[in-house]
Amino acid sequence: QVQLVESGGGSVQAGGSLRLSCSASGSILSIYAMGWYRQAPGKRRVMVAEITAGGSTKYEDSVKGRFTISRDNAKNTVYLQMNSLNAEDTAVYYCNLRYTANAWGQGTQVTVSS
Repeated sequence: QVQLVESGGGSVQAGGSLRLSCSASGSILSIYAMGWYRQAPGKRRVMVAEITAGGSTKYEDSVKGRFTISRDNAKNTVYLQMNSLNAEDTAVYYCNLRYTANAWGQGTQVTVSS
């Protein structure tokens, strides 16, 4: 199992920005495709962005053009830059391995007020 820790969430007003970080200790993330997911209250968890080991990215339609996923292999960290946030982005955000079973971390809460 790869233990992942998400950070960087918070409360912002609509139109604001946040950068989420996902780090791991004891495991090298660079070999994995990684994803950012979110779960809004009363809804199922969905993927919003993914990045392959080679750096290719993919986004869920509602965040295209606003969110950017990136990775810094030297820091063993994956990021999610979120711009132009709106109330619909309010959720708990998680990172996890893509295509490989792994336990979920605690996530980080993002709250956007309109």
